[in-house]
Amino acid sequence: MKIMKVAIGAMVALGLGAGPALASSHGNALVHSREFRGQVYMMNQSHMSLYYYAKDGAGVSNCYGECAANWPPVLLDANAQLGENYSLIARTDGSMQAAFKGKPLYRYIGDKDVGDINGDGLGGVWVLARP
Repeated sequence: MKIMKVAIGAMVALGLGAGPALASSHGNALVHSREFRGQVYMMNQSHMSLYYYAKDGAGVSNCYGECAANWPPVLLDANAQLGENYSLIARTDGSMQAAFKGKPLYRYIGDKDVGDINGDGLGGVWVLARP
């Protein structure tokens, strides 16, 4: 029951709906990868695209302030149960950010609809997260 509460709490924190999942989560109820429009990339449960930031270090986020306002970090409860290759990293404010193979994950505020990948390549430092 505790795991279910954590997962639900994390979904609420991400602004995710309770609709049916359209992709395999590979043991992870919070973020996953799937094929969409001929590309395989990572997304949250509401199927919004996730990104990596080239200026991040392994297990370290360097996106704060205005950067984080435009590229919201994928924040989860510290007790969130994540699948293989996923982890949580601590941000400077104590919140926990989802990461894939140590790379912190972000959304982009310019993506408004499922399948949008408007942040891919922006500024030469943002890359669509691919598994």
